[in-house]
Amino acid sequence: MNIEFIEAKLGEITKELENEVMSILMDESLDKKQTNLHMKPLTSTKQILNNALDSIKMVDKLGREKIEESNE
Repeated sequence: MNIEFIEAKLGEITKELENEVMSILMDESLDKKQTNLHMKPLTSTKQILNNALDSIKMVDKLGREKIEESNE
């Protein structure tokens, strides 16, 4: 599995999410409540992506360990 490729793509998505967050924070027409409502989905999405990447890395590591065990 090409973990570096997956990390790079998720990094690109995270960067876009951060850009959206910055635009929301800079939007002076939004009050604090509206800002928070706009931020929640972006924050949740970023956390989900980070958790998914951690899971992918764990599965890849376990898979490599199993392959090494079977080769011994």
